[in-house]
Amino acid sequence: MTRLGFLLARSLRAEAPLAALSIPQPDLLSALAGRHVALIGNARALAETAHGPAIDAADLVIRINRAPMPGAASHGTRTDWLALATRLGDADRARLDPARILWMSPKRKRLDWRSATSPGFYLHPQADHRALAARLGAPPTTGALMINLCLRAPLASLTLYGFDFFASLSLSGRRSAAQVPHDFGAEGAWVRTMAASDPRLRLT
Repeated sequence: MTRLGFLLARSLRAEAPLAALSIPQPDLLSALAGRHVALIGNARALAETAHGPAIDAADLVIRINRAPMPGAASHGTRTDWLALATRLGDADRARLDPARILWMSPKRKRLDWRSATSPGFYLHPQADHRALAARLGAPPTTGALMINLCLRAPLASLTLYGFDFFASLSLSGRRSAAQVPHDFGAEGAWVRTMAASDPRLRLT
């Protein structure tokens, strides 16, 4: 696909040509097989921990959106995969330097050409987003989408860092829970239910 073709497909919300840029979901899930995965949320409380070494010791480190990293001691240093629902500026792209970008938002108009044509690019199906939104009763966060996606893979473990469901707000902005369209109470309850039934899911 040419850049012009991409821009046209994006503006027309033509899903098929955009989806053709993505690796198939089964291939993405296969890449997680047997691996210990660290999924890093953006809760402010994470900056007060010393989880950095454990994060960097994971087989795969996944971060979310612009992924603020106040320090290596709390956040680690690696970014293997980056799950996005917002445009990524050049400075953040260079800082994070992800090996793979996953576009998790159903809003295709925000997807940029550089991300869509990056190696191993993944476009999350809109149907999967709708299904999780129906389950939670609200639009899911990027973190919730990634938890749901990862647990469909034959991974060894999924450890969550920086997920307190907005109790300490987010490092990535100043908005309160009332100013965002997510239901953090529902997400927290859903994750705790999942953790109780799936021993691979661990909350720090």
